[in-house]
Amino acid sequence: MEGENSAPAPFTEQRKRNIAYKLRIGDVLKGVPMMNEGRFLFLELGDKKVVRVNILANCVDKFIQEGSRASQVPPSEVKQFASLTVDDASGQLKLKAFGEDIEPLKEIVQGDTLQIIGNMREWNGELYMIPEVLKKVDTRWLLVRKLEIQNARKDMPATDNKDSALKNEVMQKIRDAESDGGIDVDTIIMDVEASPDAINVEVKKLLEEGLIYEPRPGRLRYLG
Repeated sequence: MEGENSAPAPFTEQRKRNIAYKLRIGDVLKGVPMMNEGRFLFLELGDKKVVRVNILANCVDKFIQEGSRASQVPPSEVKQFASLTVDDASGQLKLKAFGEDIEPLKEIVQGDTLQIIGNMREWNGELYMIPEVLKKVDTRWLLVRKLEIQNARKDMPATDNKDSALKNEVMQKIRDAESDGGIDVDTIIMDVEASPDAINVEVKKLLEEGLIYEPRPGRLRYLG
């Protein structure tokens, strides 16, 4: 089991590669950590055994601990640690690196949109990721990924209650944004945990009912 101050395998270590599942952070956090004598094995997520994940998210926080630089301290004993907190609108997850592996994390700044591939870990009740691949990408890929994941899921028939709850949530987002001059449909799609198709259906209903209007394509405002 890897503790906060232990050093996991480096980025370059060759190991058996598990499938890197494309997931949103909210889905990752729903997984159940399966352990064996204190050692993390995998996340149980439905019928999947998830060890590696592929996510797209924004960096919202960064911490770097360079360790002691005193000349009498051997390099092997310098404690180096870095963590990033990333958010994709469905949840937040920490990335952690130790020793020389902190270098890629040092290049990241708050606000960067990242593609991250890495191994899940659990320590003291907290899920986190040890990144293998960490690269900056265009923010628009967040929406692309959500669409990709939603389209890959099996269509589930929605109940009337679910439709009503979704409609109310979409309506509330539009109301709350009125002081900002409205809200983009893409923003609602990113913030609301429902398929883009379902959200667009509810937006269309609200437009038809005259509860909202579209001052320009893709921009929604509340009529009151």
